Amino acid sequence: AKDYELRQYEPAKWVSTVIRGETQKEAMRQGFWKLFHYIQGKNEKEMKIDMTVPVTCLVKSGCTDFKISFFVPFEHQDCPPQPTDSDVFIEERKAAALFVRSFGGFASPEKYAEEADALARTLRNRGQPFHEDFFYTAGYDSPFKLFNRHNEVWYFRK
Repeated sequence: AKDYELRQYEPAKWVSTVIRGETQKEAMRQGFWKLFHYIQGKNEKEMKIDMTVPVTCLVKSGCTDFKISFFVPFEHQDCPPQPTDSDVFIEERKAAALFVRSFGGFASPEKYAEEADALARTLRNRGQPFHEDFFYTAGYDSPFKLFNRHNEVWYFRK
């Protein structure tokens, strides 16, 4: 469709942390730094790991817990180093079909919510079943990139 795409993702490992009771913006900031320290060597192997994209944030309806995640690079998928921070964990996400809406610019929590609402409306109008109680935000760019930015919202297909 012109306003969204359906993607199939294979199972993959992500390094994640859950930030509780903060605004989404503050949770993203805190979560990003916890995960950044992990890839800078705060792990059992004291190994530096390349930064990957996207950085995702799980947003659940009516909930102030946010799960922030970095994709584990392909060369570490089989055996990622274990985090030494007890708030950071490796998760294996199952294969999934995702409805994805892309947009540009600097994404705020409000902009992500607006884009997720637009995607949800489109999917309902087209009779596409999806899990409506949560969505993921996905950011692909460094905060220093000013132009041609790429952001996404993801809903899981039922």
